[in-house]
Amino acid sequence: MPQAVALRIHHVAVIAGDYAVSRDFYTRILGLQVVHEHYREARQSWKLDLALPDGSQIELFSFPDAPPRPSRPEARGMRHLALVVADMSAARARLESAGVPLEPVRLDEFTGARFCFFADPDGLPIELVELVEPAPGA
Repeated sequence: MPQAVALRIHHVAVIAGDYAVSRDFYTRILGLQVVHEHYREARQSWKLDLALPDGSQIELFSFPDAPPRPSRPEARGMRHLALVVADMSAARARLESAGVPLEPVRLDEFTGARFCFFADPDGLPIELVELVEPAPGA
C-alpha cells in the first residue's frame, strides 16, 4: 500500500456569520485556545486561529455577506467537523450547560464509538466522537 501524502489534519476553516458569536462559541463553550487573531482591513475580515490539544487548529473567518450553507449536512463538499472527546457524558454536560442543543448519542456499528451531533452558531454540523480504546491484542 502506498504511503499517505499527508501526515494529519492541520486545520479546518470555518466562515462565521456573526464573528463575535462564533468566537465566543469556539473559545468559551468548546474551550479552544486562541493562537492568533488578526483583522484584515483590506478584506474587512477577521481571522482567528484556534488550537485543539493535539495541535490541530480551526481557523475562524468573517467575511462580509458570506452566503449560508446550502443544506445540512448532505450538501456537496465538507459534510461536518468531527471532534474527539475522551468522555461523551462530560462533553455533553458541558455543552448542555451552555445551552447547546444536542442530538441523541448514537453508536457506530463498525467502530463501537459513541457519537452525537450539534451545530455551531451558523448551523455548521459538528460531531463529537468518543475515543475508543483498542481491544487488548488488537
